[in-house]
Amino acid sequence: MQKKIPLRKCVGCGEMKEKKEMIRVLKTPEDEIILDTTGRANGRGAYICNNSECLAKAIKNKGLERSLKSRIPEEVSIRLQKELG
Repeated sequence: MQKKIPLRKCVGCGEMKEKKEMIRVLKTPEDEIILDTTGRANGRGAYICNNSECLAKAIKNKGLERSLKSRIPEEVSIRLQKELG
């Protein structure tokens, strides 16, 4: 029996992709929004494709805010885009 590959939906473009191909944006229990590179950190996560266009879309269409259930401050958006490159 083949092991099931976990799929996640990008909050930017809406495409379903393998979990390991994507980046997890995380809202920690302390209400801090960070990029979770391990995919294992504690908190509420939203997934985006590994490119800055999808991050920009997710911020513009409020997909990230909806998934994380909180408002995303401007400086956090800028920091996330810098980290993605």
